[in-house]
Amino acid sequence: MTFDGSGGIAIAASLVGDGHGRSPVLLAHGGGQTRRTWRKTMQQLAQHGFRSVAIDMRGHGESDWAAPDQYRFADFGKDILAVCDRLGQRPHVIGASLGGLAALVAEGALRPGSFASLTLVDVTPEMDPDGVSRIVGFMNAHVERGFASYDEAAEAIADYMPNRKKRGASEGLKSYLRLDPDQRYRWHWDPGFLSGMTGRREKDYAQAKAAASTLKLPVHLVRGGSSDLISMEAAKRFCAMVSGARFTDVSGAGHMVVGDDNDVFSRAIIEFLESQSEPETIALSRSSSLDCLAGC
Repeated sequence: MTFDGSGGIAIAASLVGDGHGRSPVLLAHGGGQTRRTWRKTMQQLAQHGFRSVAIDMRGHGESDWAAPDQYRFADFGKDILAVCDRLGQRPHVIGASLGGLAALVAEGALRPGSFASLTLVDVTPEMDPDGVSRIVGFMNAHVERGFASYDEAAEAIADYMPNRKKRGASEGLKSYLRLDPDQRYRWHWDPGFLSGMTGRREKDYAQAKAAASTLKLPVHLVRGGSSDLISMEAAKRFCAMVSGARFTDVSGAGHMVVGDDNDVFSRAIIEFLESQSEPETIALSRSSSLDCLAGC
């Protein structure tokens, strides 16, 4: 499927499940990832009667690239809102890292009332600077040179995440890479995405923090118990700021919670989604459904 994002940007997406009248679930991945991140989670959502739509954020995967100055949290957030407009019902939105911050800005600053609920995966507006620098450093390290093979990319990931069980050149990893004309493999995202965010990060985080203070919908914060980006203190401050927020700490998982312990993560979000009042959600939603999108 392809959606029209903000400014005509084409947003690639995948749909799984039939929904049975429930509000859909919209999933937005983190920086440097693609919609494949959510593959196992989408399968489990479908088994519990949810229809889910996962998107490639602008500049990532199969979605269009944008100009370097169009990679603000608000730009990603506008794409999410554009997809919401096509779904017919207010979706439950789940955003990891960058996807979470974009969704937070979309709901809290750009257009309140657009989501049925918001789940943030290992992200709040208060991120540890050292953790952020570590991630950005890893992403920047291979932008120019790329990799000679899938195995070389797998080695780079293993070095970056020494505490995770080493994984080989799986089909999942291959989906995160593209083969360029020089026969080098590079990450499947626009290098301008990183350079475009540099220098504006402080303003974006300030906007996200202001947006968090205005949230009026059910919110769920999922933190990786071993996260180097979100401390327990930051998580507590966020939950104190957002009235009624639910908090889940996934023991042993790092910032990549979805991949580190997908079964525990999926159970946590499904329990949260099922705790929401479906009759009320449906009553507040528009009458059209995702059925019209199945053949897009």
